[in-house]
Amino acid sequence: MQFDELPSLKRLDEPILRIVEWFQHVILRRTLNEVAASGGTTYLFFDEVQNLRDWDAQLKALVDHHTTRVVVTGSSALRIEAGRDSLAGRIHSLDVGTLKLNEISAIRFGTKLEIARPENSIEDLLRVDFWKELRELGAHQQEGRDAVFSAFAERGGYPLVHEHADVPWDQITGQLNETVINRVIQHDLRLGDRGRRRDPDLLKELFRLACRYAGQSPGTLLFQREIQRVMSANVGAQRVRQYLDFLDRTLLLRMVEPLEIRLKKRKGDAKLCLADHGLRASWLGEVVPLTPDGLRAAPESSSLAGRIAESVAGSYLKTNLGAGDLRHVPARPDQPEIDFVLVIGTQRIPIEIKYQRRIDPQGDTEGLRSFIERAVNRAPFGVLVTQSDDVLVPDPRIVTLPLSSLLLLR
Repeated sequence: MQFDELPSLKRLDEPILRIVEWFQHVILRRTLNEVAASGGTTYLFFDEVQNLRDWDAQLKALVDHHTTRVVVTGSSALRIEAGRDSLAGRIHSLDVGTLKLNEISAIRFGTKLEIARPENSIEDLLRVDFWKELRELGAHQQEGRDAVFSAFAERGGYPLVHEHADVPWDQITGQLNETVINRVIQHDLRLGDRGRRRDPDLLKELFRLACRYAGQSPGTLLFQREIQRVMSANVGAQRVRQYLDFLDRTLLLRMVEPLEIRLKKRKGDAKLCLADHGLRASWLGEVVPLTPDGLRAAPESSSLAGRIAESVAGSYLKTNLGAGDLRHVPARPDQPEIDFVLVIGTQRIPIEIKYQRRIDPQGDTEGLRSFIERAVNRAPFGVLVTQSDDVLVPDPRIVTLPLSSLLLLR
């Protein structure tokens, strides 16, 4: 059942429960519990359920009194999350993110692209051989992988941009802005903390800044100064943090917090990773090449492309980690910066993004080697993410693989 914002649905009292009653009486001709007692299983799929008033209470009543499986999908992560308290212990959340490379391959080219999944659990990622196998998997299907990555690099991962691949980018950006960014601002903005109203213009400007600083850790004070300069408004740092947190909870933005191994006051700012780099291109009207061929034709974009590649990798890893955690390490006097650290249990895998044509085996791996060699980090090896397959470093503790192969990890 699709619960789009239809006026007729609002006239129903407890629409979820009434529709299920109809389903039992007219379609099943049995109750859900009778089906379960006879060994059968029923599945109820509710889309855009967050549009209903008291949807969480209705679902709670449904699953408390019926033996059935319910799948709830929605485009508003914030409003779905708002119903979790009522469903505590009864709900498991899954963030599907944007399209993966294998999904883009099926939509755009009608072809199959193999992906890598941990066979047993996320702890497989602690095996250096798993990352080597991921590298080999990408190299084995290099031609198909590169074609799909090129499509992803050009347009991002939202379904509409690939379903309408024949539509020029400058014509589709308005639809992307309207159906993704403005939709969040117009709908989720209503969920103010304790009834407090948020400023939509401030939120749009803050998201614009987040696009500008994607892949970086600018800090709230920098954002505060930028907002005050652009909007001539006296906006405090606390309000900036609240709005960034709001963007993170709506899943437009992924905030990667700094790693702190010892229990002490957290230092450093969150790294900002966009949910999809296509949003940056559409919101700013600025397309930055990400493929090696594109960057060879536009070498002046290399530095910015590196930041965007970092944002892509961070967002992808944070969405697909499952039971893991993702952090970053700010530069400190005794420790070089580490772009990302994958935390699994008590062990950590440092990941560096060096999205450039040439790699210095010593200089570009200094951060990884320093992190691995500190016993307190419990890091058995590190991962260096590059532009192409042909990068190798002599240190056996470091696995190299291109960004396009990293995106085959599921």
